[in-house]
Amino acid sequence: MEYVVQTENLSKRFGKENAVAGLDMKIRKGEIYGFLGPNGAGKTTTIRMLLGLMKSTSGTIHIFQKDLRKERINILKRVGSLVENPSYYPHLTAYENLEALRKILGVSKTRIHEVLEIVRLSDVANKKVKGFSLGMKQRLGIAASLLNNPELLILDEPTNGLDPSGIIEIRNLIKRLPSETGMTILISSHLLTEIDQMATTVGIVTKGKMIFQDSIEALRMYAQQKVLLKVSDSEQAWCSLLRKGIKADWQDDIILLSEHSNRKVAKAVQTLVQDGFSIYRVEEEKRSLEDIFLQMTMEEKVV
Repeated sequence: MEYVVQTENLSKRFGKENAVAGLDMKIRKGEIYGFLGPNGAGKTTTIRMLLGLMKSTSGTIHIFQKDLRKERINILKRVGSLVENPSYYPHLTAYENLEALRKILGVSKTRIHEVLEIVRLSDVANKKVKGFSLGMKQRLGIAASLLNNPELLILDEPTNGLDPSGIIEIRNLIKRLPSETGMTILISSHLLTEIDQMATTVGIVTKGKMIFQDSIEALRMYAQQKVLLKVSDSEQAWCSLLRKGIKADWQDDIILLSEHSNRKVAKAVQTLVQDGFSIYRVEEEKRSLEDIFLQMTMEEKVV
């Protein structure tokens, strides 16, 4: 498996506080990796270490299978990033801002037009940035991060402070990039709904520790709904279902059906009625991904 980013036991301490603790992160080539966690969970500290802006206390970082400590300059030439608020010269146009950066990076002038096209700012290339909306400024920041044609793009909370239309603009742009350019993207957020609509893989971090790392589908499995049955003599009714081979749980006088297709629910109800139990209520309990995220982070706090 080719990992574009791989950290092992990555840790960062500030005095006695562990901002990042033993983080093992694995990001495959061409995926959108959603780095998710509450504010203060250690996401930005991790990103700063990945970009060589901050030294780790311990552990290793490999990007493109190269050790960041040994080959920092070569690695970072292939990485683009947007960390916190991008800085601009407000009195200059979008084109002029990118031209100033292009000279530092030493890429061709044609690249400016290419990145403006990618972020859909070509029509305002000669407009001064001080007149831009927040969403346009954020897109210009992403354009700047794309100038060096990176293979890895790291975006820290790129939709922070944007209105709904700005969020949709950025989301659509991020989703397009891997298929159009083959780029790998790491995007951090504290909003699960945001990551759910973009990411292929999710890493959830809280208090500096990775508590979940898998595909977005695996995370959705946690959010599968259950069917709740409120019945007479619930414990006896539950035993009756188990005897008939129907999978169910029993808690707080409620039967929870694990298999919730219409056919399975109908069979359970029919079985209970035939066995003389009264059915008071049949409900569907849906657990949102947000609920799962909160449960995971709360469980970590309890531990």
